Amino acid sequence: MSTTTGKIGVTTENIFPVIKKFLYSDHEIFLRELVSNAIDATNKLKTMASFGEYKGNTDGLKVRVTVNKEAGTLTVSDNGIGMTADDIDKYINQIAFSGAEEFLSKYKDKAENIIGHFGLGFYSAFMVADKVEIRTLSYKDGSQAVCWTCDGSPEYTIEPIDKAERGTDIVLHIAEENKEFLEQARVDSLLKKYCRFLPVPVVSGWEQEWKDGKYVDTDRERVINNTEPAWTKKPSDLTDDDYINFYRELYPGQDDPLFWIHLNVDYPFTLTGILYFPKIKNNIDVQKNRIQLYSNQVFVTDSVEGVVPEFMMLMQGVIDSPDIPLNVSRSYLQSDSAVKKISTYITRKVADRLEDIFKQSRQEFEKKWDDIKLFIEYGMLTDEKFCERAMKFVLLKDNDSKYYTLDEYKQLIEPAQTNKDGNIVYLYSTDVVAQYNYINEATQRGYSVLMMDGQLDSHFIGLMEQKLQKSSFVRVDSDIIDNLIRKDDRKSADLTPLQINILTTLFKSQIPHVDKTEFLIQFETLSPQAMPMVITQNEYMRRMKDMAAMQPGMAFYGELPDSYNLTVNTAQKSVAEIMKEAENALSSQVKPLSESIDAKNNDIEKLRKDAPEGKLSDEQKAESARLEAEVEKLRDEQEKLIAGYASTQPKIKQLIDLALLGNGLLKGEQLSKFIARSVELL
Repeated sequence: MSTTTGKIGVTTENIFPVIKKFLYSDHEIFLRELVSNAIDATNKLKTMASFGEYKGNTDGLKVRVTVNKEAGTLTVSDNGIGMTADDIDKYINQIAFSGAEEFLSKYKDKAENIIGHFGLGFYSAFMVADKVEIRTLSYKDGSQAVCWTCDGSPEYTIEPIDKAERGTDIVLHIAEENKEFLEQARVDSLLKKYCRFLPVPVVSGWEQEWKDGKYVDTDRERVINNTEPAWTKKPSDLTDDDYINFYRELYPGQDDPLFWIHLNVDYPFTLTGILYFPKIKNNIDVQKNRIQLYSNQVFVTDSVEGVVPEFMMLMQGVIDSPDIPLNVSRSYLQSDSAVKKISTYITRKVADRLEDIFKQSRQEFEKKWDDIKLFIEYGMLTDEKFCERAMKFVLLKDNDSKYYTLDEYKQLIEPAQTNKDGNIVYLYSTDVVAQYNYINEATQRGYSVLMMDGQLDSHFIGLMEQKLQKSSFVRVDSDIIDNLIRKDDRKSADLTPLQINILTTLFKSQIPHVDKTEFLIQFETLSPQAMPMVITQNEYMRRMKDMAAMQPGMAFYGELPDSYNLTVNTAQKSVAEIMKEAENALSSQVKPLSESIDAKNNDIEKLRKDAPEGKLSDEQKAESARLEAEVEKLRDEQEKLIAGYASTQPKIKQLIDLALLGNGLLKGEQLSKFIARSVELL
């Protein structure tokens, strides 16, 4: 044949600038596209041979990537089916799309939507090269080898050449601004990223060995890919060691996985893969590169947010589906119906696997629970369908490290932990050491206490309260033991208003200052053997603050001061003595002040009642302000009187500090003073 020239079949002169700039969002993709095309060429030859359409030798099929830094070229070679001049005209010269003008206007600003839509994989070469050659010889008998050349304009040249071996060489003359692709290390890293599991050997460079103080090339070709990764094999052909070794190949240096799921479905979509449950630390580290997505063993992306539910981002492994094309983008993943079916299927398979392990080996499941708890809770919180399944196998762990299903634990605690309103109360702790006294008191009452110390447990508790009927979760230190599971109506301490006034100030005045912390004094008639004072924190507010630490949208709760209840046991001997002594010492002085305060408050109230429509005149406003100032002055006098007395009673301070110490709130200078005072009292 003679040399021919022509123009590529497009209707605009602007197609190549668009290809160069907008075809792919990342120019490095060109290597994936060219190697994938080369793999297709070898696979087609194998397929034709299997049908008897090709009688030649198919041994040694491979793809080679060669860097020639001196010549400024990068070559992708294969020994597949090759092409004739007619094939080049059909598959290369006639770009497989119509309406180039529409293409330009529609896609030039949406690079991620262009990829693969128009069969332009080969033309990605022009993103990094200013000239491309195709040197090819078809497998067909009597074919003439040809060279197609294009310099990035619509003009091309085809001429006959001498080529001894069947197949195709794509020679890229790398542009000056893309010289990075002439570095062997850069090319090898891209091949490892995109081509490490392609089904045909991909060769790049030569194996090296250490000789004379340096690494030197040998005569052995360096194959960079594993052509038969574990997910392409039947589960029956794989051992546990095979799965673990493949995991180590994917994630070198990490702890071995807990277990895995082998995915294999061919209807209504095609999907294979292996998903691993890694050991997850007690925090959420949703990395974006845990699961790798492939299409026919060609790497597509490691951003799989649209393919798997959010909670499965905690898993690791490989998903391979030809139903997800190489032009994958986040918007595509979120809208494609096949992808949604795949996501639903994976969720179901994960739930199936967890339930099977639970049913078949409960003991083994319990051993792994602390490692997979975060994953399962995350799934239940973010995926309703998974939550429905997980209700069967999610476990609760008590402070004795015994595990229960939801139904088992309900049956265990229902007799003792049902309150007067018929609600089952689930007691839990978050720190066995810090909350030891509270846990001990609860267990002495015959109650069971759960351990809920995970990062997601505050959210998980809220979910369980929605799912479990007539149930509530209460931290064991959120109230005194008699109030945690109230069996009868609450009885207040039998104190007069004057006694409450004296005692509230008496105890509150001796509480040391704690930053961003408030204390509310309350009086209860508990068992004489119970603690004299107990500090607790309201369940709702504490839970909101815990959740605020994880959710920026709840920052309002995080800014609120910590609020604690100081419950005084009026039946305890030491407290009763303090109360009696204080009343005897202070009543004669405090009572007149209290009566005067009450009288002035009554005068203020009368002023407001007598005012027409509740609107005070200027004279009435002035009188009201005068009375309020006098009330404030009397209160200050009263508080100073009571606080002055309290400061002379070391036993009061000692009991309060004991309660603070039991709750971990006594620190620094106050702790040092408590120790010194304890020695003096001894």
